[in-house]
Amino acid sequence: MPTKRAYASPLREKAAAQTREVILRAATELFGQRGYALVTVADIAAAAGVSPKTVFASVGSKREIMDHIIDAGVIAGRCDEAMEQLRQLRTPRDVLAALATGTRFGSESQFTVHEAIRLALPVHEDGAALWERATRSSRAAMSDTAHHLHTLTPRPRYAAAETADLLWLWFGPHGWRTLVADAGWSWDSAETAIRETAIAALYGDC
Repeated sequence: MPTKRAYASPLREKAAAQTREVILRAATELFGQRGYALVTVADIAAAAGVSPKTVFASVGSKREIMDHIIDAGVIAGRCDEAMEQLRQLRTPRDVLAALATGTRFGSESQFTVHEAIRLALPVHEDGAALWERATRSSRAAMSDTAHHLHTLTPRPRYAAAETADLLWLWFGPHGWRTLVADAGWSWDSAETAIRETAIAALYGDC
């Protein structure tokens, strides 16, 4: 007797994906506003307009929800796409301008995600691993950019590894947050200042 195959309804799958998206969006907002420790699955369910049972069935536990948020944030940041374009640039100023624009897009579009992660770090079951997962692709992008800058003329005044560290200082999420959230700068002003600071520090009068 042939085994019956489960029927996969496209409409049902679409509805499930939409529910999952609503839950993750609600969780991101709550984590970014209140902090990971002060948000419960029941809070997320209420904000998403579903039951706690649906939250668990759709995205899992609170820790799993944070993992999903990080994964979605990395994808939405479009780091690989931006780096592919950056590697085609042949002058240091063009490279650093592209890095400023790209990291600004990631920081601005994913600001709530970054806040959710930042507030989770002190209380998460494994904050160090969480931060490493959240920043891995961005750190790699800074290293790749530094090595690309060292193939161009003029070269940065620092070694490639040190250049990568400085790029992370300026263009990483902390740099953007310090100017925009803490100091109240506009994103446009922050982009200009970070770009020009990097150019001046790495090349001086070159």
